Amino acid sequence: KAGGAYLPLDPSYPAERLAFMLSDSGAEVVVSESGLIDRLPAHATGGTTLVDTSLVLLDRDAAAIAAHPATAPILDLDPAHPAYLIYTSGSTGIPKGVLVAHANLVNLLLAMQEQVPLVQHDRLLSVTTVAFDIAALELFLPLICGANLTVAPGDVVKDPVALARMIAQSDATVVQGTPTLWQALANDCIGALTDLTILAGGETLTDELATALRVRGRRVTNLYGPTETTIWSAIMRLDEEDGSPPIGRPIWNTRVYVLDGCLEPCSVGVVGELYIGGLGVARGYWGRSGLTAERFVADRFGAAGSRMYRTGDLARWRSDGVLEFAGRADAQVKLRGFRIEPGEVEAALLGCAGVHQAAVVVREEA
Repeated sequence: KAGGAYLPLDPSYPAERLAFMLSDSGAEVVVSESGLIDRLPAHATGGTTLVDTSLVLLDRDAAAIAAHPATAPILDLDPAHPAYLIYTSGSTGIPKGVLVAHANLVNLLLAMQEQVPLVQHDRLLSVTTVAFDIAALELFLPLICGANLTVAPGDVVKDPVALARMIAQSDATVVQGTPTLWQALANDCIGALTDLTILAGGETLTDELATALRVRGRRVTNLYGPTETTIWSAIMRLDEEDGSPPIGRPIWNTRVYVLDGCLEPCSVGVVGELYIGGLGVARGYWGRSGLTAERFVADRFGAAGSRMYRTGDLARWRSDGVLEFAGRADAQVKLRGFRIEPGEVEAALLGCAGVHQAAVVVREEA
């Protein structure tokens, strides 16, 4: 309402990463609670020491906050103004902040409102940390639909049995989660999935898990999208879909291209790199003009001046106009929905005394 952009901080993150995000973003105000003060890094924020004047504590300052007017502030907010800044893993070892505008977020919410219609009696149980961009959908979608929102505590989300209990006790009808979360529930508490509207995204959904979700869930939807194109860019209902779950089709006001090395469209069935254009394309990387120019390129298929985002994902078109995921074009991996650049981990290792070379790979172990 005030017209500022928000930067989500997860208190469980390492102090070094929180310090970097606060310093790099130039954040002027930190909103928190007294019980979390010891987790805030001692550092400079926006060139000024983080003291009480730049710190709003919801419990300590409750009376002062309540004394302010309840009317909405009058401001000239433009759709291109930033709505939030969120940091993702960086291939060079430095996290990069993605700047998402109001127009980007509003388009996503309205598109999802049409694709996953919520009504007054629906209750969405939010299970995602605010530091993960898909949390924005969980927080705002039920509110713009007039539905109910329940936020699950972090310790509950980590325990499949406790989460299943909360799904039942909260009368949740909709839950969004990564396939890792859904697999944990399917393994230990399959009954919790019964009659749920299930949204799955953030990492690859396996055939076996998709089948398990379809059998129990009321409606199962597979979602795809990078942070740089505002949470979700493609969607696919899996109720009637057999075999490997596809990415699906673009959401509203979104263009998706599968291109070869010369930026020419690939034929049906031919694997190419996935590019995304349209209203979801974010403003770019905060303070990283060179990286923005590299990843947010001119959209030669769109209107003059429009851009498309180079995802680094590989995909192919099916003959029915549905997209299938075919892996990565680089070393980036996903763990529990979070993008991780091995280069960032390698850079951290190289910063340790006595380490001269480092290589990071992902290996699954039973």
